[in-house]
Amino acid sequence: MVTRIINQLFSFYYILLILRIFLTWIPSINWEQQPFAWMRSVTDPFLNIFRGIIPPIGGVLDISPVIAIILLQIIQGLLVGLLSGLGI
Repeated sequence: MVTRIINQLFSFYYILLILRIFLTWIPSINWEQQPFAWMRSVTDPFLNIFRGIIPPIGGVLDISPVIAIILLQIIQGLLVGLLSGLGI
């Protein structure tokens, strides 16, 4: 039960991250208005970790979200595997 809930939370966060990434391609979005401000406040702290480490390629192409999603998948696999192994 707990494992399933944690897995669903990861899935929900993936969706938010992907939406956030796609929405950055729309320059007219006002990130100060809801629901965009909420989405930014939930996703940017995680994405900013990688933005600070991996600079944009050529100053244009930001691959840090890809690295962030890959790391999140690894964390999900480890956590869900551990919890499943414990029978939680």
